[in-house]
Amino acid sequence: MPLSSKVFSLIMSVMIFCSMFSFAQADREANGLNFASRSEVIGQHGMVATSHPLATQIGLDILKKGGNAIDAAIAANAATGLMEPTGNGIGGDLFAIIWHEKSQKLYAINASGRSPRGLSYDNLMKELDKIDSETIPPYHLLSVSVPGVVDGWFELHKKFGSLPMKEILKSPIHYAENGFPVTEAISYRWRNSVPFLKSQPGAFESTFTIDGEGPKKGQIFKNPDLGKTLSLLAKSGRDAYYKGEIAKKIDKWMKENNGYLRYKDFANHKSEWIEPVTTNYRGYDVYQVGGNVQGTAVLQMLNILEGYDLKSMGYGTVETLHAFIETKKLVYEDRAKHYADADFQDVPYDILLSKDYAEQRRQLIGETAMSDVSTGVEVIEDGDTVYLTTADSEGNMVSLIQSNFRGMGTGFVVPGLGFSFQNRGELFSTDPQHPNVYEPGKRPFHTIIPGFVMKDGKPFFSYGNMGGAYQPIGHVSILTNIIDFGMNIQEAGDAARWDHSGSSEPTGKITDQLNSSGQVNLESGIPYEVVRQLRAKGHKVEVGNSFFGRYQGIMRDHDKEIYYGASESRVDGQAAGY
Repeated sequence: MPLSSKVFSLIMSVMIFCSMFSFAQADREANGLNFASRSEVIGQHGMVATSHPLATQIGLDILKKGGNAIDAAIAANAATGLMEPTGNGIGGDLFAIIWHEKSQKLYAINASGRSPRGLSYDNLMKELDKIDSETIPPYHLLSVSVPGVVDGWFELHKKFGSLPMKEILKSPIHYAENGFPVTEAISYRWRNSVPFLKSQPGAFESTFTIDGEGPKKGQIFKNPDLGKTLSLLAKSGRDAYYKGEIAKKIDKWMKENNGYLRYKDFANHKSEWIEPVTTNYRGYDVYQVGGNVQGTAVLQMLNILEGYDLKSMGYGTVETLHAFIETKKLVYEDRAKHYADADFQDVPYDILLSKDYAEQRRQLIGETAMSDVSTGVEVIEDGDTVYLTTADSEGNMVSLIQSNFRGMGTGFVVPGLGFSFQNRGELFSTDPQHPNVYEPGKRPFHTIIPGFVMKDGKPFFSYGNMGGAYQPIGHVSILTNIIDFGMNIQEAGDAARWDHSGSSEPTGKITDQLNSSGQVNLESGIPYEVVRQLRAKGHKVEVGNSFFGRYQGIMRDHDKEIYYGASESRVDGQAAGY
């Protein structure tokens, strides 16, 4: 019996659809798109990628109003400080790398704050004795250093900005005063932080809770105090924070609560424009911030890994992961011993970043897991941060990272100001022989690192992967996914990740020599056969149960004159272009 025309048409439609799906799937596999959760975002005139969709839209609006990438980055960062206080805010620090199209030059800024000038090392040790601690505790006023982010904004704006700060901060102020819906992942971290932090001295509970609790997903949250602070900055500039009303309020509150920062610490604060450190990896010039930041570890790891044919070894294989893990162990020992404030310590970059040194270290990697790695005080394996990147129609690109360190920071909120202080001072060493030892007016070690890649003298890729001590691992994973394994920038972030903990730390304290290879954690996308193979090599491996960071990236295609954008698929972020 002949088929009716309707049935025949339906069958043919299904066959055509299946054929199209098969061709599309084959095309994705041929181009290495097996891991992408979604397509890259493509824009011709500008791109913004942040960890919060509303912050991304605020940055994009700035670009559409005629602002440049620097203006958009400042606006987006002000918004994330409001909307994602679990990772950043104007009580924290900032680092950025900027490609400036007009001058055809790459710039870097260290906008991190310094320790109290009135607190000596000897007095610090006496204070620690009182609380029976050998290290600086994270939720104590001893851990508070001068917040550098606001000065960082104004330094960026003074050098490269286009729109007035009143216009740049207008939307963040509006959302602070009128409210915004809290996103899912941020709500989860926020609600987990509140039970502990709301007991801290100051105005944390009245500032950051709704009826004594962290806001639920979709709940509208307002921070009118932060709105007033941002309005004051828009009107009076950075001096309102470091020499005016805000600094005076902080000074008064610190004295009343036995804190250590004083007005002069704020008045003397300044950001520093620096030369980024760099290495070449397979023809790509990779840039990081050095000094008291762990960016140098990315470059050291790449130098060692350059000696392996990763493409032939394959993504996610036991050979590749073993090389990654062992390389991380070697580099993090240097990180623990050498990275510190360049004003106080001469970091030996000529040795650390040399290809000869990388070759020497590579020779230490064998067929089984190294087990003579010392275990440090595990204080920075986790850390909440925001990373964002922007690009504009002129060709300017910004790679910016900003953090309170431990989630919402210390939880110390000066009444009326609307933000919590960071606890970066926790990362000072108390060992007087260590390069990162506490000293007055010194910048502590930082985990937060912005990344930037140049190719043939042109800006290629602005990226970051926040997450405490994981960040160098994340940077290396993203870059090797793109350069060695041919992934696009969205897939590079979506692909299953690995982590390793148990290395020595820049705090300088070693608990013991456990003769341990440390702990490897893999996301579930890594085949279990690989887990077994790694264990056979002596690695202690667990699936999941770790924080694998969060990623944003923008790639510039000079031939097509477009930008590709990508954002972390595991949480709330968004990349958007126009």
